[in-house]
Amino acid sequence: MAIVAGCLILCIWLVGIPLLTGAVPAFFLKPGKTSPAFMWTSGYMISWALFQFVTVPLVLLHVERGFAVAVGLFAGVSLTVAAVGAFLLIRSLRGGRRLFLVKGESDGRQHRIYWGIFLALAALQLILAVGMTYQDGDDAYYVAISTLTESSNTLYELMPYSTGATGLDLRHGLAPFPVWIAFLARISGLPAVSVAHVAVPLALIPTTYLIFYQIGRQLFGKKKERLPLFLCFTALLVIFGNYSLYTSENFMLARSRQGKSALGCIVIPMVLLLFFLILDRVEKGQQGQWVLWLLLGATVTAACLCTTLGTMLMCMLLGVTGLCGALTYRRPGLAVKTGLCCIPALAYAALYFMIQ
Repeated sequence: MAIVAGCLILCIWLVGIPLLTGAVPAFFLKPGKTSPAFMWTSGYMISWALFQFVTVPLVLLHVERGFAVAVGLFAGVSLTVAAVGAFLLIRSLRGGRRLFLVKGESDGRQHRIYWGIFLALAALQLILAVGMTYQDGDDAYYVAISTLTESSNTLYELMPYSTGATGLDLRHGLAPFPVWIAFLARISGLPAVSVAHVAVPLALIPTTYLIFYQIGRQLFGKKKERLPLFLCFTALLVIFGNYSLYTSENFMLARSRQGKSALGCIVIPMVLLLFFLILDRVEKGQQGQWVLWLLLGATVTAACLCTTLGTMLMCMLLGVTGLCGALTYRRPGLAVKTGLCCIPALAYAALYFMIQ
């Protein structure tokens, strides 16, 4: 019974909370121009950014029983934001505001077949990711630190290899993605190893495909018959991309519990999606871009949660894309706003070099 209750709690925190959190930015976008997929993916970015803001100060200050404090603070903040999202969602529905995209004419039989093929490929990947999970070499640190954090209520104060006391591990302490897994284990009552190897892949692999689904919508526009084919080819590339231990496809399926996998498979594609949305509005002269810019800043912060390398990669990606957008559309303000979104990454990079 405890296992069933733990699974239900994980469903709430891995599905319900992100959806309600993502309803906050969705409410401020143009009516009818968002979707549950956007709410899900943006909810994860906001949730991860909040976890980064809550946890890193506790790591740096060596707060006693820091993990227990982090659990309480993050749970309170997340539930508050989710409650706000639920209120805005109910307000939209009661007011007759069309929050979601409205589906047009029914798709043809061939179109539905393509969707069925993609869903079958995605389901196969979930089955393989969970049923054929194996111990990766990096698990000796990442999964061990999740287990040790949950059991000791400390934040990077013990060595995961020997459980002996250690000084501040700044490289990993500034990117506490394993602590997020420990948080899921604490609130669900399930072992951190089970959460890392089973629950996290079941949540993050669909998140990746939801981002690519939205990217496909931006790429193909009204040619919606191409979208399921695009996702089918994406799924095939993932299935047959395990020609090395270090490909993004391998990280997505076999190492989704690691922060660097979340960076490459979720956060970076999310940045590209947000630039698609922002530049599309710039080209059409539409207003209301501030929500997307704030969400881009949250995504940059989420990248810092995944790995310390995310600070450099985000600055490079945003710098190049923002400069190209500013030159293409002759809008110098794009470069300025992009630079402001880099502030979280620059701040964490400065912390690393100052304390190191």
